[in-house]
Amino acid sequence: MKQLFARFSLALAFVALVGGCAQTPQSENLLSAAGFNVVVATTPQQLQHLAKLPPYKMMRIQRNGKDRYVYADPARKLIYVGGLFSYDRYRDLRLAKNLAAEDLQDAKFNAERAAEWDVWGPF
Repeated sequence: MKQLFARFSLALAFVALVGGCAQTPQSENLLSAAGFNVVVATTPQQLQHLAKLPPYKMMRIQRNGKDRYVYADPARKLIYVGGLFSYDRYRDLRLAKNLAAEDLQDAKFNAERAAEWDVWGPF
């Protein structure tokens, strides 16, 4: 019984620790990690255009005959700009983050349910 309780406590501590870490990366961190470039709005024209962009949404645009991916952050007065490779890497990082979050939810659920098996005694 004590061993099961110790495992249960350890599992909850692990879930709490990793759960806190899993929530830290935001879209902006993932964009930077994926290779997107940061372009700060410095002119009145850039600030005016930034205000027209959908905030915190990925957009595909064509510029100079190439597909580019742009993510606007009006609160910080900047945009993230990347090509197809950066966009694919960003999608992969987001998928990995989401899968990690699902794994944490499963671990928490399993840890919460572990104590319920005590009614069966050792087996």
